[in-house]
Amino acid sequence: MFLKQSVNLGDSEISIETGRIAKQADGAVLIQQGDTVVLVTAVSARKAKEGQGFFPLTVDYREYGYAAGRIPGGYFKREGRPTEKEILTCRLTDRPLRPLFPDGYLHETQIISMVLSADEDHDPDVLAITAASAALYLSDIPFHNPIAGVRVGLVDEKYVVNPTYEQLRESKLNLIVAGSEDAIVMVEAGAKEVSEEVMLEALMFGHGEIRKLVALQKAMFEKLGIKKREYVSPVINEDLVKELDEKFGAELREALNVENKTKIESYNTIDELKAKVKENYAAEEVVAKQAEAVKLFDVLKERLFRDDILNNRRRPDGRRFSEIRPITIEVGVLPRTHGSSLFTRGETQALVTTTLGTSQDAQYVDSLETGEFKRRFMLNYNFPPFSVGETGRTGSPGRREIGHGALAHRAIEAVMPDESEFPYVIRIVSDITESNGSSSMATICGGILAMMDAGVPLKAPVAGVAMGLVKEDKKFAVLSDIAGAEDHYGDMDFKVAGTRNGITALQMDIKITGLNTQILAEAMEQARKGRLFILDKMDEVLAVPRADISKYAPRILTIQIPVDKIRDVIGPGGKVIKSIVERTGAKIDVDDSGRISIATANGEAGEQALQIIRDLTAEAEIGKTYLGTVNRIVDFGAFVEIFPGTDGLLHVSEIADYRVRDVRDELTEGQQLMVKCIGVEGNKIRLSRKAVLMDEKRAKPAKEEEE
Repeated sequence: MFLKQSVNLGDSEISIETGRIAKQADGAVLIQQGDTVVLVTAVSARKAKEGQGFFPLTVDYREYGYAAGRIPGGYFKREGRPTEKEILTCRLTDRPLRPLFPDGYLHETQIISMVLSADEDHDPDVLAITAASAALYLSDIPFHNPIAGVRVGLVDEKYVVNPTYEQLRESKLNLIVAGSEDAIVMVEAGAKEVSEEVMLEALMFGHGEIRKLVALQKAMFEKLGIKKREYVSPVINEDLVKELDEKFGAELREALNVENKTKIESYNTIDELKAKVKENYAAEEVVAKQAEAVKLFDVLKERLFRDDILNNRRRPDGRRFSEIRPITIEVGVLPRTHGSSLFTRGETQALVTTTLGTSQDAQYVDSLETGEFKRRFMLNYNFPPFSVGETGRTGSPGRREIGHGALAHRAIEAVMPDESEFPYVIRIVSDITESNGSSSMATICGGILAMMDAGVPLKAPVAGVAMGLVKEDKKFAVLSDIAGAEDHYGDMDFKVAGTRNGITALQMDIKITGLNTQILAEAMEQARKGRLFILDKMDEVLAVPRADISKYAPRILTIQIPVDKIRDVIGPGGKVIKSIVERTGAKIDVDDSGRISIATANGEAGEQALQIIRDLTAEAEIGKTYLGTVNRIVDFGAFVEIFPGTDGLLHVSEIADYRVRDVRDELTEGQQLMVKCIGVEGNKIRLSRKAVLMDEKRAKPAKEEEE
């Protein structure tokens, strides 16, 4: 059945339709805002695979070149591996949807989002979140709680829903929030040092707009009369859980306690205890309960963990709820990198390096919005398996690594110096060498320290902290600097990064439905205090950037020249600029705006190249005196070169302060002489030697009087 409905959101309309395209999928919708159109399909298997132990949900999002009227680059002229933007949008779609499927649902499910049309105003990423929910909800897949996603900007101190690209460039806030009718379930944000109060208001504003899109989906559901597949979540055998608690509960509580042991030691003890459970039910009369007992052991583990926090008010490592783990910091740890740091917080450690490059090292990124553009700041996050004591695949970064790197990138980008102030391309690499909670926040702290060690003049230091939440009914606990188990068994993962003045990045995933404003406000305030504590620790080691960059980094000199002089620097076929590079050994980059960057490891060579360019692009100023060289003599005067490639006419009447009969009696080719510029008309420069001689005569009597 075909159905199309729409709702007004801000200054534009969003429409959702189903029943016209991709009718063999379990669910398929087209969502449109302006001329941006996204098709999203959802398909879920009728049965779970035998022995399936996790929910196999896959989300794919693709931005096709044809959507913006472009043909992809490269040899094959077709879309290749997903871009960073596409991978991040997959994560934005997956994170809010995954917790809303029924408990125990293990049927393989796939969501595919295809951007079919893209205008110059509306970003399709948030539309894909809403459409993915609609594709699931308006199908027979047992997905019963629709959500929606919106972007919130802050332009001229006013909140804007789904701002245009132009508005977003002016905005102090880029907030993506997803939620159901009752609660916010996911947040992703970058900001320019906004306060906690502003961020909270933006979240509430976004949730109000989300309710409109959720109501639209529910109205369509009623009109379509959809009947969902029958699915019953597995019932937990409470008697067996109680039995396990009586037999192994005390030992399990002790194993979960990591106050006097490492994470690996705790995990090993728990694994041994799990094997003990399996052995306990190995006898012939109880072997039927063995597999169920092993599964319920994990249920008991989670319950004991949550009970300790909510009822005993105790964390596994004995910390106060607001306490940050011990922090140690080293900078300049690697001798040949341009900047480096080793940031350790508890059992999480990041080895972070900064490399300074020239404009030729910039990353080229393709986007639907602008086509290809250059990125001068890059941050790469690596998570090798040894960081958690495991073996595993190494190679290209996975979605998780790209997501963590993007969060750290957003947090730091807000304090990067302007290119005019610091004309370097900057690359940060964070290698996580140990992990037990919030390695992305360690990357932010380590990245800031590595850049300061490299002499990057940041606007302000940034630190990040990961917050957690455990909540049941009216009881709740907000936890600062969560470790791995607190993230896994908690109800919220809430990462906040910022300066002393405000937030620069925020990421939040919520597994429950009852998160109110009070809890959010408390979590933000506790995060602010934790962030300030970490910034204090960073200041103790390196409070301000190094006064100079590393001796191994390239030196970059810049000069701004008139646009019409660019051709003089480049020369025919690049002849002139190649000559400068060969003479000095410097790297030279000429921007279309007339900005020239000269990079070299040799300061003298850089100054030499800079002077050559100054001479090539210098313009004659009326009244200014120059040392010129006679290039050519003619009957009416001589052409004198005052800059390389720039001649002026010295007319016969301006050669001397007396009448000159023949120019050749006074001048010879190659002769150097002082001349004054007495006129500029377009490209024609008029020079005078007579004016210089007269100036000298006027100055001579004054000097004699002084004597």
